Amino acid sequence: MDKKKGSGKRRLTVQALWAFLTNSYLTGFRNGSIYRGNLKKLCVPGLNCYSCPGALGACPIGALQAVIGSWNFKAAFYVSGFLIFVGALVGRLVCGWLCPFGLIQELLHKIPFFKKIGTFRGDKLLRKLKYVVLVVFVILLPMFLVDVLGQGAPYFCKLICPAGTLEGGIPLVLLNKAMRGTVGWLYAWKNLILGVTVFLSILIYRPFCKYLCPLGAIYAVFQPISVFRYRVDEEKCVGCGKCAKACKMQVDPVRDANSRECIRCGECKKVCPTGAIGSGWGKVRSKRDADGVDARRG
Repeated sequence: MDKKKGSGKRRLTVQALWAFLTNSYLTGFRNGSIYRGNLKKLCVPGLNCYSCPGALGACPIGALQAVIGSWNFKAAFYVSGFLIFVGALVGRLVCGWLCPFGLIQELLHKIPFFKKIGTFRGDKLLRKLKYVVLVVFVILLPMFLVDVLGQGAPYFCKLICPAGTLEGGIPLVLLNKAMRGTVGWLYAWKNLILGVTVFLSILIYRPFCKYLCPLGAIYAVFQPISVFRYRVDEEKCVGCGKCAKACKMQVDPVRDANSRECIRCGECKKVCPTGAIGSGWGKVRSKRDADGVDARRG
């Protein structure tokens, strides 16, 4: 039991440490400014607002919107290649271990409330909304709604992203007097979305990740074929259902160990009484497959 608790603390430690390392530009918090050094040309794997005063790297969703409708093919290929590489390598492991806004939602969900919501009617359909957000707000609008110079706006960041409001918008307005006089209806709208997201995060585990996050949608596409994979050993599995009950993303590992909704947090592995659930790189074989190979070699 202590080992299982230690595993949960280890993931929380990794999340917190990564959030600090990628947002360690302390001068930004002191001056109300944004870091603009060379590191900002590089994308971080998780959803981390470019405009956060402490951010050292660029958010891949913000970067994708910035280049997708421009003629900067070199940057477009870099961002697209980065997303494909990370997705094909680890899938949504990034969501579970390296996303600062995912960490914030998890901490909010720990706040006691008289009624927590696991799932509800329409939950599965609503989860498809993140793919709509990806296609419409991240790809199509920046590509076709452009200014006279042919540049598209970051519509997802501008109209929806609660992470940007929390990590960038609010700190910059509070720290920078010049920006306080420029806030208007859009700032109020973004704060409304953030408020709703915060409230829902107390009730529902990671609602933004489940229903709206376009970065999660991208990684989810590569989840079934990613190099890092989960597997269930059929011989060890006793069908107790504890793994499905423990999954806060409502995934049944026995039916689909590499579901697009799985953030690879490892909770299912922690509760499995027989150790039937494992993870690793490349093609992870079950014990039955391994025994068959050994028998043929013998």
